[in-house]
Amino acid sequence: PPSIIRPITMPKVKSRKSKDRQVVAQQGILFNKSHGQHILKNPLVINSIIEKAGLRSTDIVLEVGPGTGNLTVKLLEQCKKVIAFEVDPRLAAELQKRVQGMPYATKLQLIIGDVLKNDLPYFDVCVANLPYQISSPFVFKLLLHRPQFRCANLMFQREFAMRLVAKPGEKQYCRLSVNTQLLARVSHIMKVGKNNFRPPPRVESSVVRIEPKTPSLPINYKEWDGLVRIAFVRKNKTLSSAFCGSKSVLDMLEKNFRIHCSSTQTEIPKDFNIKQLIFETLQKCNALNARAKSMDMDDFLKVLDAMTHEGIHFA
Repeated sequence: PPSIIRPITMPKVKSRKSKDRQVVAQQGILFNKSHGQHILKNPLVINSIIEKAGLRSTDIVLEVGPGTGNLTVKLLEQCKKVIAFEVDPRLAAELQKRVQGMPYATKLQLIIGDVLKNDLPYFDVCVANLPYQISSPFVFKLLLHRPQFRCANLMFQREFAMRLVAKPGEKQYCRLSVNTQLLARVSHIMKVGKNNFRPPPRVESSVVRIEPKTPSLPINYKEWDGLVRIAFVRKNKTLSSAFCGSKSVLDMLEKNFRIHCSSTQTEIPKDFNIKQLIFETLQKCNALNARAKSMDMDDFLKVLDAMTHEGIHFA
């Protein structure tokens, strides 16, 4: 008799779409990790962040990435107005739905768009659980914003937070540390574990307080950043090695020097040597053997002042 061939039934493999539907059923909305959407869910952490911001009833608060509004609704209870930037229209709709009918709904101004591509409005305090991928550009956008704000309490990836607050000589001390600390006082407020978020991120987090220095230092920030950038390429090397050991750096500094001399109608000697000028300038300010890893802000300012005095420019 002919053999009977029975069809083999394969085990069902859950498709990406069915997994997504399951998440939506559990959480109410599918979060987009490419936007850094990790919603802060622990009310104790939220209350602590707001408490440490020292909000006043007359404050206008800037929030970035409000998500479903766990932080936003608490802010609305304590301040005059919240201006929130949300890049995801779905989450913006969720937030609008959530505050609708609340007595303080009119205190929320929701801007749908990328905060980095928009001008910042006037605000007194910034409180935000930031999308981590915009941490660095957002910090400097904040610090260069005028008029200056009073303070910012921001959630960052732990590693980034420790670099922000690092001091000379510490392993995490870098260009980010010195550039931030030039413009502001920064302090680590609290650690936040990954289980306080939904969905949990892969990294631990920290909240940092940033207070702009007033008045701000009267220096050319492009010159400053140019100097610090070169110094931190190899932060363990001496400054003389950082500036004189790279042909591209020497070429750039010589070109800038010649432009400076041309604009000030200063004659350049025929035997001019940019390396020798840098060496002598560093010697004058006792920075020949200084290393970026252990230099504080005043050390860098002293070097920048000496270089500028000799016509050596970094921007």
